[in-house]
Amino acid sequence: MKTLIVYCSSHGTTEKAVQLVGEWMEGEVLAVDLKRDKITFDVRDYECVIIGGSIHAGSIQGKIKHFIAKHYDVLLTKKLGLFLCCWHDGETALEQFDTAFPEELRKVSIANGIFGGEFLVSKMNFIERQIVKKVSGVTEDKSNLDTTAIMTFVMKINDTFAHV
Repeated sequence: MKTLIVYCSSHGTTEKAVQLVGEWMEGEVLAVDLKRDKITFDVRDYECVIIGGSIHAGSIQGKIKHFIAKHYDVLLTKKLGLFLCCWHDGETALEQFDTAFPEELRKVSIANGIFGGEFLVSKMNFIERQIVKKVSGVTEDKSNLDTTAIMTFVMKINDTFAHV
């Protein structure tokens, strides 16, 4: 199985999640940070596509939205996994997930994951630190990254391919 993971990581949390997904996935995996990596790839060459990002000011990164829009029709034909790194949990996290990914993709996805998040204040610029402090009261690095959710997500995808 060939898997493509496309993601955006602003401060490293989504990248940590992708590293775990990549380690636990069966088969060949290519992970591409759409913000940083200058890798040429063709989505059609992969059996499985995993898309992930994080929430900043209530929205997923623009590069993720652009990737989805550009490859929408092809994505509908793939084994698809969608995940989100966000600080919130429960209803708020579900609302953010639903806002981040189009309904039709969420419906055809074989695995959806909400992986928790981090406030990496040490990696934020001044304005980001002020916003995080005002909105959440957080002034130092904090993590609630959910490795169990990540493993459950990967197991769903691996199981789908084990039964093919």
